[in-house]
Order: sequence, then C-alpha cells, then structure tokens
Amino acid sequence: MAIRAETQDRSRSRRLVVLAWSAVALTGCATFSDDGGFRSVEQTTRERLKKEVVWPRTDEERSALQQRVNELLARTLAADDAVQIALFNNRGLRAAFFDLGISEAELVQAGRLPNPHFSMLRASKAEEGGREYKIEQALTFNIFALITMPLAVQVEQRRFEQTQRLAAIEVVRVATEAREAYYSAVAAEESVRFLRKVNTAAEAGAELARRMAKVGNFSKLRQMREQAFYADAALNLARAEQAAVSSRERLARALGVSNRDAFKLAERLPDLPSSVGEQPGIEQAALDQRLDLQALRAETEALARNLGLTKATRFVNVLELGPARVLEGPRDSPYKRGYEISFELPIFDWGGAKVAKAEAIYMQAIERTGEAAVNARSEVREAYRGYRTNYDIARHYRDEIVPLTKRISDENLLRYNGMLIGVFDLLADARSQISSVNAYIEALRDFWIAEGDLQMAMIGKPSLNTSTRAVAASTGRPDH
Repeated sequence: MAIRAETQDRSRSRRLVVLAWSAVALTGCATFSDDGGFRSVEQTTRERLKKEVVWPRTDEERSALQQRVNELLARTLAADDAVQIALFNNRGLRAAFFDLGISEAELVQAGRLPNPHFSMLRASKAEEGGREYKIEQALTFNIFALITMPLAVQVEQRRFEQTQRLAAIEVVRVATEAREAYYSAVAAEESVRFLRKVNTAAEAGAELARRMAKVGNFSKLRQMREQAFYADAALNLARAEQAAVSSRERLARALGVSNRDAFKLAERLPDLPSSVGEQPGIEQAALDQRLDLQALRAETEALARNLGLTKATRFVNVLELGPARVLEGPRDSPYKRGYEISFELPIFDWGGAKVAKAEAIYMQAIERTGEAAVNARSEVREAYRGYRTNYDIARHYRDEIVPLTKRISDENLLRYNGMLIGVFDLLADARSQISSVNAYIEALRDFWIAEGDLQMAMIGKPSLNTSTRAVAASTGRPDH
C-alpha cells in the first residue's frame, strides 16, 4: 500500500533527502578486512598445533607456497613435516578458507543500506489546444533496513566468528588426518619389510622340507605343514603390500600431492615415550577449549539475536520513505512536491509463523549444544582411554614380549648349535620372533594414532550439524 502526500513545502523534501544521505554516510564504513578474518585461524593453529597455515589468494602467493612444499618433500618426511605439508598444500582446506570470504561478504552486506528505489509514472492524453500530462516521480530509501541494521550486523558478526572457529576446526582435522595417515603409511611399509623376512624364512623351510621329503627323511604331513605355512606367509605379505600402497595413497591425498612416490618416508616409527602423564581435568578442559562447542555457543547467541530481530519485524518489515513530485496538466505546469511513504500492512500475515519458526530454531540449537557438550565429554574420555590403553599395549610388547621372544631365539640358537633341536624348530622360532616384532609395530602405530585422536577430541570435531545455521529475519532488504 502506498500513501502519497502532496505539498508545496520544499523544505520538508530537502530534510528527507538529507536524512537519507546521512544514513548512507553512516553505513559507508562497512568494508572488508585486510586478512579476510584469517588471522584468528592462524593464531589458533599456532597455539593448538604449533604449525603454520597459509591462505594463498594470488598466483604469487601460491607459487611461493609451492616452493616451500617442494623443499619439505625433498627430504625424508617426519610426522611434523607431513602435517605442515598438508596445511600448506591440501586443496580441500584451501576451499574451506573461502567460507571466511563468503561470511565476511555477508557481514559487510548487512552493514550497508540497500540501494534507493526510483519510480516514475508518465501518462498523457490529447486535449483541445494541447496535451495533458500526469508525471509522478519518487526516490525512496529503505528506512526500515537502517532501523534494523544494528541487530542484523550483530547476527552476521557472530556468524562470521563461528565461521572462523569452523575454519580452525577444519585445519585441525586436516592436520590430524595427515598425522594418522603418516603413521599408518610408515607402519605399513615397516610391516612389509618384516613380513618379507617371514616369507623368506617360510620359503626356506618349505624348500628344505620338500628336499628332505624327496629323499625320505621327512614325512608328507610335516612337509605339507611347512608348505601351508609358506602359502599363508605369501598371502599375508601380499595383503601387507596392498595395505602399504593404500596407506601411501591416503597420505598422498592428505598432503595434496598427485603422486604417491613424491615423498620419502622414514624407515621406522618414532619410539614409544618413556611415560605418559595423567590428565585428571581432561573433561572440563575439553568443554572449555573445544572449538566446535565455542562455535555452537556463538551460533546459539546469533540465533537469540536473530529471534529478537524477528520479533521486532513481525508486523512491518518494509518501510520506504523519500521525496516525490507530481505534475498534472500541461507539460510546462509546475510540479507539486511532497514525499512518499510505503509499507506493508499486516492484514493476512501477522508474523506469528515467522516468530514461531525462529523460536523453534533457537530451541533446537540449545538442545544440540547440550547434546554436543555431552558427546564431547564422552569423546574425550573414550579418546583418553584409548590413548592410555594403546600405550600400555605397546609398552608391554616393547618391554615384555619382544625381549622375551629374543631371549627364546637366542636360547634356541644355542640348542641348535648343540644339535639338541633341528633346523625347522629354529626356523619356526625365527618366524615367531619376527611376528612379535611386527605386532609391536602395529601397537606402536595404534598408540601414535590414538594420540592424534585425543588431540582432536580436545580441540573439537568438524561434524557440526549445519541445519542449525541461523536464519536471518526479514530486514526489508531485497536479499532477505
């Protein structure tokens, strides 16, 4: 509905124009930041991971970053090197950083008035001795958008802060995946080397058994047992080699390199720490510092602000005001000057459904935040338990099983030299010792992966439910 008031008072129209342009001047400071909000992600990465992260946005920056990646790939990779390469080179992580640009654009847009509207009506008809005209011109500004702008900016600011936290979580996720892929790849290749020794021993045993059976010094049953063990060892080796290829490919994806042979891995996993410390306040620490919980809290606060905005705009969400002039009569007649106001009449829709939707979204976010807090406590307990258990298992292999099998092997070698046992007993003992070492490698790998899982549980998980994203209330803008 439009209400048009016509008057000859030009000063009132001038005041309206001054008011509109003053509003434009007040909102002219909404600009983009120099870093796109990335500085907080860099700081979080340094504090939580002790690593560097870069968001290259120009060809020069990408070229310089690629040079640093090539320098790291040129040397034998350690776990920290793999993590750093992933943070520099993972294309999915770079894509996630552009969420910052999207969110900042929405924040800047919220701090700017929509463009003014110009409308014009021109009609004429022929009359005796001339032509009659009716010309209406109006320039209107969305005053309602200016009124609701502070709340809209606050909502978008909290969304932007949430996006920054989610970007930091994505950094941690990529770093954790790269670290786990590194340990898996190193352990897989180390296992292949040991299983090749098992296969070689099994092959030697099978060949010796075949020759002895051929001359009648070995039973068919014992020969078939040695042959079966060799066949099983060959199968295990093939599986281990495939696992090593898969692990290396997974690491290549995490590092963002196209060739799995573009990097060289260490020959063995890092040694097991001498001890691991107790963490009695681990649950509360997780609740205080997890980035996903901080993002959910920021989202809930944004929804609360948005609920207030929705309630404020439930009846009227468009209010446009501006100067107008009207000409009626001959073309050289003077214009009648005044102003035009247009707004929406709440006749059919009183905004109840809009408010109910906003309230439901807000309460949904509260419940999901509570669920995330409960899950966070459980996840960190589970991760810490896995960390301690895998440490105890690896330490048991290192301090008990591997030394014991070695002592048994040394003892059997003495017995073999004294001709108290045969060569097949010695081969079986060597296979057992190699298998126990391989089991220790797997236990050591599981410990380092469990350490990464614990770190991820303390920092946060990226699997936030995006359905709770704050829905902006109508602010009278064309894009809302």
